[in-house]
Amino acid sequence: MGADQFARLDTVCVEIYRGGPLSYMTTTAVELLAQLAAEVPVVPTTTRSPAQYERITLPGAPFRHAVVSNGGRILVDGEDDADWRRHIERVVIASGAGLDEMLTELRRRIDDSWVRSLRTADDLFCYLVVEPDAQPEAFLPDWREWCERRGWTASQQGRKIYTTPRALTKSSAVAEVRRRLVDDELLAADARLHAAGDGRLDTDLLSYADLAIRPRHGELESLGWTIPGLEVTAGTGALAGVEILEWFLRSVHDPGFTPARSELTASGPARRDVRAGGTN
Repeated sequence: MGADQFARLDTVCVEIYRGGPLSYMTTTAVELLAQLAAEVPVVPTTTRSPAQYERITLPGAPFRHAVVSNGGRILVDGEDDADWRRHIERVVIASGAGLDEMLTELRRRIDDSWVRSLRTADDLFCYLVVEPDAQPEAFLPDWREWCERRGWTASQQGRKIYTTPRALTKSSAVAEVRRRLVDDELLAADARLHAAGDGRLDTDLLSYADLAIRPRHGELESLGWTIPGLEVTAGTGALAGVEILEWFLRSVHDPGFTPARSELTASGPARRDVRAGGTN
């Protein structure tokens, strides 16, 4: 959001951490998300662990489904889906190196001069909290290359560097949620999936979606990442969040809606589309 936007926009605190406010939404975004959740299935989708996700008070809650741990868990009415977790563990084990091997190598490459902490998340992946100004320039490309040969990926969002199994994806979990909604006749089989995300760990979700949007800030903006039909907001920060929600709602209210730069064809009743928002 930045100091300027925080000073001039009306905001609501949506996350308290260690007794203090941590995360905010604009009052406009609060109203728009609540409206969206009242009209279509919304699936919060995040790299956060279940405990980190549960710290957030999102308008429109409670949500029937949420995807956390970068797709490692599906929450159903707030409860962990044990079958999905067992499935993910089997897939990750079969896909490449184990977490312990990655941690051992990662510890060998870092030091206290630029790393504040090394943490594991849900026994599935790990991440560093770093001082970006002191971070060695060669660290991330070298680490990413080492990871890719072992079935893992490395991604940086601000002060955090994530190391995740390539098989651990948000799109696979969202696809499972989508299948269940169709099977339960809560979603039309041809309903569109719209997704938003801003980091490298969101690219599989944005590519999987029927229509996708990203903000004009964050890791994907710095990479210049795009795919055919991807919409990019005009604004940045909290204003981009508002713009994304307005984009979602336009597509709900107009069954023929396609973004100005989209090459995709809308299909299915818009009132029963599903929205997934990726975040790290």
